[in-house]
Amino acid sequence: MARAALDRERHYYVSSLPPDAAPIVHAVRSHWGIENGMHWCLDMAFGEDQCRVRVDNAAQNFAILRRIALNLLPQDRSTKAGLKIRRLKACASDFYRAQILGWHGS
Repeated sequence: MARAALDRERHYYVSSLPPDAAPIVHAVRSHWGIENGMHWCLDMAFGEDQCRVRVDNAAQNFAILRRIALNLLPQDRSTKAGLKIRRLKACASDFYRAQILGWHGS
């Protein structure tokens, strides 16, 4: 068997797109670009790959909390820092955490 044939992979997708390769390829690559970018942010800012939480639903709960934080932290325009610094600032400051969560009365 030729080497090139061994390197092939097959991927199956369910889609409402018409059976035309160009828009399907664009949609798949766009999806994976977003997914890979989000994973990179979660790993660099939150250390997701190093998390060893394994009890019951704790891993899923932490994943949800990380994604909530990933959505909230970039909305802060007052801090000129990356996500990791904003995350650490939110851990250290009750006022900043309340500001991020929209609890202005706290």
